Amino acid sequence: MKNSTKASIQSIVHAQLAGLAVGVLACLFWCSGNSVAQAPSPDSPAIEAKAKAMVAKLTLDQKIKLIGGVDSMFTNDIPAINLPRLKMSDASVGVRTWGPTTAYAGGAALAATWDREFAKELGEALGRDARARGVNFLLGPGVNIAKAPVNGRNFEYLSEDPYLNGALVAPYIEGVQSQGVSATVKHYALNNEEYNRHNVDVTADERTIRELYLPAFEAAVKQGHVDAVMDSYNLINGSHATQNEFLNLKVLKGKWGFLGVLMSDWDATYDGVAAANNGLDLEMPSPRFMNQQTLSTAVKNGTVKEATIDDKVLRLFRLALRYGWLDRPQLDTTQSTYSIADREVALKGALKSITLLKNEGHTLPLDQSKVKTIAIIGPDAWPAVTGGGGSSEAASFAPISIVTGIGNLVGPDVHVLYARGLPEMGDVFWQTHWEKGLTESTYQNKTFSGAAETATPQNINNYKQEWWGPEDKTPRSIRYSASFEAPKTGKYLVLAAASESDHFTVSVDGKQVIEQAQVEGQHPESATVDMSAGQTIKVVADYLPGFVGNRFGLGVVNEEDMIAADAKKFASVADVVILAVGFNTTTESEGFDRSFTLPWGQDALVEAIAAVNPHTVVTFIGGGGFDTRRWLDKVPALVHAWYPGQEGGTAIAQVLFGKHDPEGRLPVSFDRSWQDDPSYAFYYPIKGADTKLHVMENNHPAVDYDIPHVKYDDKLMVGYRYWTTTGKHPLFPFGFGLSYTTFSFSNLNVPATATSGSTVPVSFDVTNSGATEGAEVAQIYVSDPSSKAKRPERELKGFEKVQLAPGETKHVTISLDARAFSYWDETKHDWTIDPGKFIVLVGDSSENTPLHADLTVN
Repeated sequence: MKNSTKASIQSIVHAQLAGLAVGVLACLFWCSGNSVAQAPSPDSPAIEAKAKAMVAKLTLDQKIKLIGGVDSMFTNDIPAINLPRLKMSDASVGVRTWGPTTAYAGGAALAATWDREFAKELGEALGRDARARGVNFLLGPGVNIAKAPVNGRNFEYLSEDPYLNGALVAPYIEGVQSQGVSATVKHYALNNEEYNRHNVDVTADERTIRELYLPAFEAAVKQGHVDAVMDSYNLINGSHATQNEFLNLKVLKGKWGFLGVLMSDWDATYDGVAAANNGLDLEMPSPRFMNQQTLSTAVKNGTVKEATIDDKVLRLFRLALRYGWLDRPQLDTTQSTYSIADREVALKGALKSITLLKNEGHTLPLDQSKVKTIAIIGPDAWPAVTGGGGSSEAASFAPISIVTGIGNLVGPDVHVLYARGLPEMGDVFWQTHWEKGLTESTYQNKTFSGAAETATPQNINNYKQEWWGPEDKTPRSIRYSASFEAPKTGKYLVLAAASESDHFTVSVDGKQVIEQAQVEGQHPESATVDMSAGQTIKVVADYLPGFVGNRFGLGVVNEEDMIAADAKKFASVADVVILAVGFNTTTESEGFDRSFTLPWGQDALVEAIAAVNPHTVVTFIGGGGFDTRRWLDKVPALVHAWYPGQEGGTAIAQVLFGKHDPEGRLPVSFDRSWQDDPSYAFYYPIKGADTKLHVMENNHPAVDYDIPHVKYDDKLMVGYRYWTTTGKHPLFPFGFGLSYTTFSFSNLNVPATATSGSTVPVSFDVTNSGATEGAEVAQIYVSDPSSKAKRPERELKGFEKVQLAPGETKHVTISLDARAFSYWDETKHDWTIDPGKFIVLVGDSSENTPLHADLTVN
């Protein structure tokens, strides 16, 4: 073969291969883009006609079958009409249900970013993760108001402010649904505590509900166009959410025009006929109440119309057709189950949310050239704590702890010393020496009365974490009586723990110091007792098991001796100490309220380490505010990292060493104590006001539930609304966060007058007046001093996150719509604006608004 001929053939082959490669790449690009860009189609006559035709092919029993779940996380299939089972997954911070996944900085951490663009990016990442697992319904986001810091589920939700929640939830939902996955906004509504969440009846007036607790759901429906809503467990004004006519029919499906599927939370239904008639479309995880036995009979006797059942099925069919779930597999193999791209999203979220609350003497950022030895101490330092517990808990493939994150950043030339600093809880129980013996008295009743069977164990160390167990058919109560002698003078920690529905009290010398009355779940409880050397205290613990077995632990330990010797030694030789404290999946979780104080022993740990090394930086992991009174004035820096997801350790290291400016801002007011919180007096059930709820379930005996009642008499005075209205101050205000640079605001421009209902432009300048690049959150608050109704002194009505280089100024314009000036008129049952004077305030927190201008609304 001649060289010229050979060259010619080679060129042809190369061209053909190149063309094939281009074609393959184009196909890959198109296929990938097509698989990702599968946002729901708008409703149309064609979709409506097809959905109705599908319904027409079904028997009543088939239709009823479709409005109850199956196998915990699926809807039922009907092969005859080509309807597959639709798959669900728990969510909020990751696609949890189907194995390891990417764990993000979501919920409260997302709110701390104050970043709409990132909210959408996070939603897109969660949507991709869902498609990689064949998930149709992502069971999130949660948008309930963070009414009180002890709510064990605040970390899943967003903020204390309805405007901020709504502004973030809409793009989050858009992001999820752009990937062909339905988001599910939850928990609708007034689910603001985990304490007895199944049975508590929340009473609130219409204005409070409309202005504070519903706007984020409204934004999810009207702006985010969410396709699924999940009802909450609790009762609202006397009726369970799953059968609440006002919320489900009048507001959600009526006033807001919601066209999607309204589902129950898992086992949140109590009456099949009432739920069917009052808007519930899908009972999960199974049809305990909205089943064929109940509803077939109800349709036949006329208590439920068949058209009501048809509407529920139509909603499901329209949604499935809108997303194309009948025409393509939901499992998208072009998406990565372990996604490197989504690890970057996880890191971005952690970086954007980390909030610097104290930085005395410019302790931070740390100068890497001056740090030769760093001690990392604390229970949250390792292993990584990515999120709280319960149904949102996401197991990530490779989570980065604070220890590994810092170690990776500083490299081999810096000595990294790690110590947990505290013993494990079981060690405290095991090692407690009851000086004069221990008696365990078991009574065959719940009242600690009559004859008891006694034993003399060496310790009280039966604790194990169990959510459920078999019913105890033999009533029991167990009393532990013991004496403890102090080997030396000091503070002693009394520590107790049990599981889930167990109840216990602990008394010291006849005075009760601990009570665990939780009805569903719980966390370890502790109390501090001052003792002199040789002093003996009498300890009595009364324990009521919730089900078969014994899961109770009790111990006493000297706080000074409790702190590990290696932790103190490491702190003494280190140039700087990073002290990692906070909560985790066992102390902050769905199913129980958490403590406002740090988990047991951590206050003592901070005090002890700060006494050894004044260069101690406290990093906190958790869902909101907590008690800092024992040690805040003893440490120079405090960093709130929320639950930072799987890349938290990397993000915390970058912020501590100045590789990234701390740009998070508080989405909640940070109280000094739980008792200082404005909702404290209106959070727990009213004593003596419990009622009974009689529940009938097919093929089961009737059950009478105890219904405690909580009255939201704090009304609108939740969080910063209370603090700014009263002129009092929390420890750190809503919207607050420090930076490594400085910002200033200037040139506010607001029109002098506006017509009622019109859009009002507000513009101003934000300048980075420091030497470091950073991001500021410009916040707009509106006051209505001339209102006929009593209103909070100010309310958040706009914000924008601004990224600025040193010396850079950006001009910001934000439009305030009619809602920014409105309140809910209970007489008109509608939003209204009182003409008169308004004040527009601009700044960087609810308490720091240096710019203000008057506006007259005609």
